[in-house]
Amino acid sequence: YPDVVVKQTVLRGDVVERILGAAVRAEAVVVGSSGRTGFSGQLLGSTVRSLAHRVDCPLIIARG
Repeated sequence: YPDVVVKQTVLRGDVVERILGAAVRAEAVVVGSSGRTGFSGQLLGSTVRSLAHRVDCPLIIARG
């Protein structure tokens, strides 16, 4: 998909709030999920769960 514009950004501060701020202008948000929460039955981390309930555009979760 060479016509898809991808912007990679490194931000500091509260992760969820910074991603939500950037997502206002985004068509989609892609986040990683390492699955290292310590709970074997928990599929998503707290950051991804918070974003899933608050982001207004599509959220793509990439697992390693």
